Amino acid sequence: MNPLIRCCLALLVCLLGVAHAAAAEHKRVLILHSVGREFRPWNEYARHMRAELDRQSPWPLDVQEHSLVAARSDDPNPEPPFVDYLRALYGGQQPDLIIVVGAPAAGFIQRHRNDLFATTPMVFTTVEQRRVRTSDLTEHDTVVAVIHDFRFLFESFLRIAPDTKTVAIINGDSPNERFWQGEMRRELQPLEGRIEIRWYDKLPYEDLLKQTAALPPHSAIFWYQMIVDGAGIAHEGDRALTRLHQTANAPIFSHDDAFYGTGETVGGPMHSALAGSRRAVAVAMRILGGEKPSDIKTPSSNFAAPRYDWRELQRWKISEALLPPGSAVDFREPKAWEVYRWQILMVGTALVLQALLIALLLHERERRQTAEVQARQRLSELARANRFSMAGELTASIAHEINQPLAAIRVNAETAELMVKSATPDMAEITEIVADIRRDQERASEVIHRLRSLLNKAPFELREIDLAELVRETIELLSGLAIGRQVELRSVLPTGPLPVKGDPVQLQQVIVNLVVNGMDAMSDLPAAERRVTVRTARGDRFAEVSIADQGPGIAPDHLRQVFEPLFTTKTEGMGMGLSIARTIVEAHGGRLSAENQTAGGALFRISLPLA
Repeated sequence: MNPLIRCCLALLVCLLGVAHAAAAEHKRVLILHSVGREFRPWNEYARHMRAELDRQSPWPLDVQEHSLVAARSDDPNPEPPFVDYLRALYGGQQPDLIIVVGAPAAGFIQRHRNDLFATTPMVFTTVEQRRVRTSDLTEHDTVVAVIHDFRFLFESFLRIAPDTKTVAIINGDSPNERFWQGEMRRELQPLEGRIEIRWYDKLPYEDLLKQTAALPPHSAIFWYQMIVDGAGIAHEGDRALTRLHQTANAPIFSHDDAFYGTGETVGGPMHSALAGSRRAVAVAMRILGGEKPSDIKTPSSNFAAPRYDWRELQRWKISEALLPPGSAVDFREPKAWEVYRWQILMVGTALVLQALLIALLLHERERRQTAEVQARQRLSELARANRFSMAGELTASIAHEINQPLAAIRVNAETAELMVKSATPDMAEITEIVADIRRDQERASEVIHRLRSLLNKAPFELREIDLAELVRETIELLSGLAIGRQVELRSVLPTGPLPVKGDPVQLQQVIVNLVVNGMDAMSDLPAAERRVTVRTARGDRFAEVSIADQGPGIAPDHLRQVFEPLFTTKTEGMGMGLSIARTIVEAHGGRLSAENQTAGGALFRISLPLA
C-alpha cells in the first residue's frame, strides 16, 4: 500500500477516535420542575442551577427541562399522559442525571421511577426534608434538602416588630400548599396567645387582596407561596406578590430569598436560592464524575443569615437597632458622598483653591492699600518738604502782603489817636478809621492763614472744592512774589465754579510750583517780557488749569524727562518739584502734561475730573 495512503488512513482513525471520546464525554441532564418554570420560588432556583451547571461542569452539557403541571391540582388523570411523554422521549437513551426540583416533582418521580428511570442517578433538591419519602429512595438517589422552621421565622419578625398583633398568612390551595398549611398550623400553635393568625387559602386572590388591604393596625403578612388560589386560578411569575405589595397595608416577610430583593418583602432569615443551587449542582457534578448517589450525604440546610431590605425598613419604620446581630442591610440609599465622591472632592478642591486665591487676593489688596497709604504719607511728606523749600522764595511776597496791611493799620491808628485828643472829635470819621483797621487786620490774618495752610502737615484728604477759587487764592498768595521778581502774573478765570474732588493744600502746592517754575524760567528776560498766565477752563468731564510762561521753553529732548525724579535744569534745583506735582495730580485721578508754545515759552496743563 502506498505510504501516503497508509498515513491518511491512520489520521482518519485517530480523528474518529477523538470524536468518539468527545461524544462519550457529552452529558445529558434532565431538570424536572414541580409546577412550572415561572412559579416562584422554583424559577429562581432553576435560573441559578442553569448558571451553576455552566460554571461548574467540565463537560459539555445537554440540559432538558420539563414541568409537572399536574401538581397544581388533586386530579391524578394528567399524570399517565405525562409519563408516556417522558417514556417516549427518553426510552431510547436515558439521561446521565436527573435534577428534581421541588416536593411535587419528587413525589411524582418516586411514584413512577421504575417505569421511567429505574437506574438513572437523581438529585432531589429545593425540597423540605419532610416532603421526601426516604423509604422510597434507592441507591441511585441523593437528597439536597432544606429545613423550614416557621416558628423561628415568626419569632424573628416579632423581634423587629414587637407591636405586631395580627399576622396574615398568604398560602395557596394546591396539594403542596395544603400540606404546608397543616405544618404551619402545628408549628405556630404556641404563638396563638400572642398573635392572631389569619388564613386566606380558600379565597379568590382578588378577595384576598381586599382583605389584606384592610388589616388592623400592628399587622404583618407572611408570604409562603401562591400556586393556586381558592378559586383554582394559577398564579405564575411575580404578579401575585407585586399586587399584594401594592395594596397591602402591612409589611411582608417570607421564608425564601427568591421573594426578596425586588422591594416587596422586608427580609429576615431566609433560604438562599443561590447557595442551595450551588450545593445541588456540586452534588450533581460529583455524580456525573462517577460517584454513587447514595454515598453522597448532604446535611439539610437551614435559613441563611438574616438580610433586610432598607427600603422596606424605612417604609414601615422598623428600627435597624432591633435587627439581629450580624444582619445585612441591602439596598440602602447611598449617601451623597458615596454617589458623588469625586464630584464632591473636585468641588471641594475648587472651593479650597478659590478660598486660598481669595485670601491671597485680600492679603494682596491689604498690602496694596497699606502701600498706598504709606505712599500717600511719603508723598505728603515730600510735598510738605517741597512746600518748605518754596517758603524761602515766597518770603518777599509774604512780607509785602503783610507789610501793607500793617502799615495801613499804623497810619490809621495814629490818625485815630490825634482825632481822639482833639476838642471835638469826629466820631463818624473815627468809626470809619476803626473799620479800616479791622479790614487791614483781616487781610494780614488771611495772608498768614494761607501760608499756614500751605505749610501745614495734614493727611491726604479728598473733598469737594472749587478749583477756580483755589486758583484765585493761589494767585493772591503769589502776587507779592510776582511784584518782587518783576513778573506780570495774569489770570483768566471763568465766572462759574469748577467743582472737583481733591486735597486743596496739595493742589495749591502744584499750582504754586508751576507758577514759580515759570518765574524762574524768565529770570534772564527783560522785566517787560516776563509774563505768567494762569487760565482755567471746563470741559465735558474735566476741569483744566494751564500755566504758561514767556521763557525759553523746554528742550525737545527733555520733554519726556521733565517729570522724572531728580531731573532738573536748574543749577540749584533738586529735580523733585515736577515729579511730586505729577504724582499729586495722578493721585487725584488727573493728568499733568508739558509742552512748548508756538510763540515761545512752556505750557503746563493740569486736568482733573469734575465732581
